[in-house]
Amino acid sequence: MKPLLTRAARSLQSNILAGILTIGPLFVTYLIFRFVLEKLAEAGLPLVKILERVFPAAWLSTPWMQPLVAVLLTLVLLLLAGRLTSVVVGRQAFNLFEAILERLPFVAKVYTSVRQLLDTMMARKDASQRVVLVDFPIQGQKSIGFLTRTMTDSNTGRQLAAVLLPNAINPTSAFLQILPMERVTPTDLTMEQAMSLLMTGGAAGPDTIKFSAVELPAADQENVVR
Repeated sequence: MKPLLTRAARSLQSNILAGILTIGPLFVTYLIFRFVLEKLAEAGLPLVKILERVFPAAWLSTPWMQPLVAVLLTLVLLLLAGRLTSVVVGRQAFNLFEAILERLPFVAKVYTSVRQLLDTMMARKDASQRVVLVDFPIQGQKSIGFLTRTMTDSNTGRQLAAVLLPNAINPTSAFLQILPMERVTPTDLTMEQAMSLLMTGGAAGPDTIKFSAVELPAADQENVVR
């Protein structure tokens, strides 16, 4: 009787684990998309309220319809903003808007920092050269980082690197490390591969990676975003 119960327990455990491996990625994907859609709906809901007052309609007052219209309106606004800033006049207007923001004491610091970070993270040119490995939290254990800029030690002239180290699963929080350039290991990972490794806790990613420390060539150092 006991061996039978043991086999049944092992079979149950194996089936549950298989179910987790099957449903887990779908569930995480669902949570991410739900979070994005909720934020898009929250951003567009005030526009829906305005539209409802200007054009009263029964279908627009339906509870399930309002979030859908809000998401669509937000996407349209993002599309228009992208198209507008891609033309000369729109770019000049956006530069003027940024110049106004930079004159605001507290807003300027926050906006400039966030804008530089997003530009660095989203830029595709030489993206693989900005994905690096550094010894963190201890020597011999490497963490994925993004090389955001290079600096020079004012005392010794030694070249330094500013590396952003996102946390796995939750890359929105991160550590900023300033360390000598020779302690930075360049990789051949693209930004998409690095983010995939971080978001999945290492479960999804390439089969090979440059792990051994090698000094960055001078040409690559010049290409790094300053």
